Amino acid sequence: MPLDPKSAHEIAQPDSIPETAAIREQLGRLLVHPLFANSKRYPALLAHVVEQTLLGNGAELKERSIGIEVFGRSPSYDANADPVVRITAGEVRKRLMQYYYDAAHDGEPVIELPTGSYVPFFRTPERPVEPAPTVAPELPAQSSASVPAAALARSAPALRWLLLGALVVLAGAAGLGIGYGYRGYRDYQPPSSIDRFWAPITAGNTTATYCLGEPAKNLDAGSINSLEAPASSSNPEPLYFRLHYSGLFALADVITLTHTSAALETRHKSLRVLPASGASFVQLREGPIVLIGAFDNIWTLRVTQKLRFGFESKNGVALIVDRKSPTQTSWATAWDLPYEKLSRDYAIVARIRDNITGQPVIIAAGISEEGTEAAGEILYNPVYLDSLIAKLPANWEQLNMEAVIETQVIEGHPGPPGILAVETW
Repeated sequence: MPLDPKSAHEIAQPDSIPETAAIREQLGRLLVHPLFANSKRYPALLAHVVEQTLLGNGAELKERSIGIEVFGRSPSYDANADPVVRITAGEVRKRLMQYYYDAAHDGEPVIELPTGSYVPFFRTPERPVEPAPTVAPELPAQSSASVPAAALARSAPALRWLLLGALVVLAGAAGLGIGYGYRGYRDYQPPSSIDRFWAPITAGNTTATYCLGEPAKNLDAGSINSLEAPASSSNPEPLYFRLHYSGLFALADVITLTHTSAALETRHKSLRVLPASGASFVQLREGPIVLIGAFDNIWTLRVTQKLRFGFESKNGVALIVDRKSPTQTSWATAWDLPYEKLSRDYAIVARIRDNITGQPVIIAAGISEEGTEAAGEILYNPVYLDSLIAKLPANWEQLNMEAVIETQVIEGHPGPPGILAVETW
């Protein structure tokens, strides 16, 4: 959203109480909006930079100071090795743009975070200037008897204009039917990338099945040919892969379910949620499927087993394999890596028609839960989905597709997803 530094509507530092109050009120709206409320980092950074700017401390908003004050980093931390501020600020910028892109927020005060700066700008909404009403001059009243012949002659062109006006009105009335048809065409909105990507799932009247992984099961690639989970380890603490979960499902899986199910709910598409071990083959054949989670979801492992990209566990390493390039092993994480040391995760996003169930399937699955959450963001965030579609052929809607994505992990939170490899067929 470009800024005009000379605009009379721009407020770099609100000086008056009403302006400051309006900005704080707008900040409150932003912080409770789903674009920010579902994260801890994004609202924390946004609230800090806005409040400091309102207090007149904008010049002190630097990457290091924000890292220390907002994210609890030590004064000597290496910002290049730990770019939490840059990544979070980039996400805040994208979310602000998405928020104000929605016409429902027209008229609200605008808060912007310019690229390359941590000092926000504030603008009041533009108000169109209404033209002053035109008042016709009053003419002195005259009797018809007092109008001279020359005046009557001058009125002949006016009569011709009246006749022409009547013809225009008649033509307009005759074109009303065409006008109504044009209005329908004018109001037509082409389907969004979200609509097009989810079309195989939202089409038809059958119920869609969300199949989620089960962290308590902790299935691995060796369970592909068996529905039984491997025996639990005697040491309950060890692996970064130990998912943080509440109840049956992993938190990241539930977040992905919540966001992506909006594509179905807005189209009144019915859905059901099943744990991987509770989803039978018969149930999965009844309608479209959404698979969330990888090593804790036996159906994800089965469906991706014959695809180019899939999940495997070898020699103490969890990895995504490229079956066209068997030597590709860079998309991997050691099982014994401490959870707090996890800095990067990998995931698969897929949209296919599965030969086993005969149903359309969408997959969002990471090696760990951060990868799953990042994969899910591609499926509901048009910014990231468009970046994926840009790498697909023009006829991608008629094709199967599978992609490997990467995300940087900071304090257990995934950063923006990046596309590493794509396959279509």
